[in-house]
Amino acid sequence: MRIAVGSDHRGYQIKGKLVTLLTADGHEIIDFGTDSDQAVDYPDYAVSVAKTVAEGKAERGILICGNGFGMAIAANKFRGVRAAACADEVMAEMCRRHNDVNVLCLPGDLIGDRPVGDLVRVWLATEFEGGRHLRRLEKIQHIEDERIAP
Repeated sequence: MRIAVGSDHRGYQIKGKLVTLLTADGHEIIDFGTDSDQAVDYPDYAVSVAKTVAEGKAERGILICGNGFGMAIAANKFRGVRAAACADEVMAEMCRRHNDVNVLCLPGDLIGDRPVGDLVRVWLATEFEGGRHLRRLEKIQHIEDERIAP
């Protein structure tokens, strides 16, 4: 799978670990940075990853910031992107099963030193259930179609 990744300064260490893990798992990674702990603005990285997913240049995206919320808010501005902040495996599974989330937003400050590989692997492996959930996503798509979005 081709996965776009990006982080701000508060998530760059976790991003580095994930890039190594996902590459070892056979995924193709598009790394949009950042690569240091110098302060940067998270929307810049959210835009790069979300745009790549929205344009179909990556099947999924992963963003990491302090709490995951800012990245999710910014990424969700793009038509066809469904981003959610998740801090554990249950949230990661449910956002895929029910919402077909294609951009995972991780809270670097809340995860800390805990390994995130299992969370990400669950998210990548979980299929969208469809059914009644598809009807709801179609309603969201209708909302996107009625407004101007990138």
